[in-house]
Amino acid sequence: MSRSPAEAALVGNTIVWGATFVLVKSALADISPVLFLALRFSLASAVLLAVWGRRCKRIEPAELRAGMLIGGFLFSGYLLQTLGLRLTSAPKSAFLTGLASVLVPLLAMLVYRNRPQLSEVLGIVAATVGLGLMTLQGPMGSIGRGDLLTVGCALAFAAHIVTLGHYSEKVRFEILSVSQVGTAALFALTLFWWVEAPFVAWRSTVLYAILVTGLLATALAFTVQAWAQRHTTSTRTALIYTLEPVFAWLTSYWLAGEGLSRRAATGAALILGGVFLVELKPLSPWLHPSK
Repeated sequence: MSRSPAEAALVGNTIVWGATFVLVKSALADISPVLFLALRFSLASAVLLAVWGRRCKRIEPAELRAGMLIGGFLFSGYLLQTLGLRLTSAPKSAFLTGLASVLVPLLAMLVYRNRPQLSEVLGIVAATVGLGLMTLQGPMGSIGRGDLLTVGCALAFAAHIVTLGHYSEKVRFEILSVSQVGTAALFALTLFWWVEAPFVAWRSTVLYAILVTGLLATALAFTVQAWAQRHTTSTRTALIYTLEPVFAWLTSYWLAGEGLSRRAATGAALILGGVFLVELKPLSPWLHPSK
């Protein structure tokens, strides 16, 4: 299968995640973060079991272990991001989380001996610089505990992408989808009372956020990713996911009229340029001249 449909589907994921950023940010004023994750992943798990339950009846132990490993990395990323955000600024959190795009090719090379192409490396460098311009409005300053937790979050998300890419070639995407989301839900339900003082005010914003993120940003998005990574590399997946802050800004602009500074606009252009560098491969004629 051509990479194009799979990568277009991954772009769709970034649109969904970017579009839900404003909704989630608003809902978290009325619900504690890890409880929100527990409800979000539980709803997604119930929906995925209803849709894919019959196809998951004959699951092998090795397949279940793969899904649980991937789900463990997924939940770890969300948990560390939440804990880190309490102790660092939102711009630094966004930038440090985005470093997952840099860590993905490194992990893939170290663990699975997958070497990225030069255009992919250059695209990731450009996108990372753009991410910094979009999210960081001042110097990084000292590195605190919250920053270290967020770096751990980036490492967990990178491990999620790399591990999912490895097992997506061997395990049915339906099984990976159900098992990873179910694992994340189980961890969240087990830990939310321990890592925070849970609270919730059942306002419409909270209900909409749980429904939208549970159905679209979790059940649908991680099913799409499990399928799409069968047809593209982990490095290209990570690069595509750097588009999320671009779509988050577009949503904020459309809903709240929030403008974009010249610096942030330059960052968005660099992110797009990094993606186009990988997709259009302008270096190919130079690296592989025709004979």
